[in-house]
Amino acid sequence: MAGHRIYSTSVASVYPLYVTKAERKERTKGQVDEIIRWLTGHSQDSLDRELSAQTSFEDFFAKAPRMNPARSLITGMVCGVRVENVEETTMREIRYLDKLIDELAKGKVMEKILRK
Repeated sequence: MAGHRIYSTSVASVYPLYVTKAERKERTKGQVDEIIRWLTGHSQDSLDRELSAQTSFEDFFAKAPRMNPARSLITGMVCGVRVENVEETTMREIRYLDKLIDELAKGKVMEKILRK
């Protein structure tokens, strides 16, 4: 079965949308970066390199330094789909990121978003 087209989409092409969504709700690019770093284990430098390299979502998650084990605590709906029920690994990681950005845009405090 062929992967979804989002897998080959670069993270850099969607990243500005995440930032815009956050900023519309008076949140910051720094908070978006913090969420991505928490989820993937990237440093700010390695995240910036991946964005500059136009890395696809599939490669971004496959090569992430250390996916956060607490990400399994992320639950809820994104686009009518329960993130915890997504079976395909790459799609579940993308949905986790979408859910965290949604929580940021809804004003949730960072400690709760980062499952602390």
